[in-house]
Amino acid sequence: MALTVYLNGQYLPHEQATVSIEDRAFLLADGIYEVARVYGGKPFCLDAHLQRLARSARELRMPEPDLAELARVSDELLSVNNLSEATIYMQVTRGAYAARTHAFPAGPVKLNVLAVARPFSAPETLWEKGATAVTVPDQRWARCDIKSTALLPNVLAKQTANEAGAFEAIFVKDGYAIEGSSSNFMAVRDGVIYTYPACNYILCGITRNVVLDLARKLGYTVREEGIPVAALDQCSEAWMTSTTSEVMPFISIDGKQVGDGRPGPVARALQEAFRQLR
Repeated sequence: MALTVYLNGQYLPHEQATVSIEDRAFLLADGIYEVARVYGGKPFCLDAHLQRLARSARELRMPEPDLAELARVSDELLSVNNLSEATIYMQVTRGAYAARTHAFPAGPVKLNVLAVARPFSAPETLWEKGATAVTVPDQRWARCDIKSTALLPNVLAKQTANEAGAFEAIFVKDGYAIEGSSSNFMAVRDGVIYTYPACNYILCGITRNVVLDLARKLGYTVREEGIPVAALDQCSEAWMTSTTSEVMPFISIDGKQVGDGRPGPVARALQEAFRQLR
């Protein structure tokens, strides 16, 4: 299907949407992005994604994009592309300048703003059967709370998972499993749900926050504390949360079985609660 995309105020055929080779995201990863899930033609938690995009812009001392306009653009892209089950990708860069310099260019900033809506097929089989994961050392910078386009360590981690036949790679920092290459990580130990606290070392996921709120409403005890890698074999359940994976149970990590090797009751309850919410 030929897609129509949005670029800097214009709706264009996908193949005609181009940016300059001087764009700072292309040259320096000087850009930010968001991905929102669409259910039945309606973006899920779009305002939360837009607010996080604005926060990322502020943290990078970049002018904030027009959030209201991006919300309108999202609806228009879904309509013009006739999409119901989809994702919306939004990217904002500091723009293109004639000379490549590390410091911010002098003068006014003209942002490059891109939005693309694409059809999406949910990972139904993995939700039902569970996925596998491997652990990798965390070699990222110390501002993972900014959703920037600087994703090379994440790319390498995901490739490591792919080569191991696993679905996700879990970053390990100072002996703790903190988050996935494109997800947040949670586990159950002694009936308590643990997840790494929101800080600069992880991206505080929109789905993460929704799932933690659901867990508390369902009566589970939640502790935002690090999970030692050495204690993973003591966890009865583990899962990842993300925009496209929702609540994805893990049945093994580094080849070691999690719990009884099947998605557990807590993950199942959260999956169902999330489905009811969306």
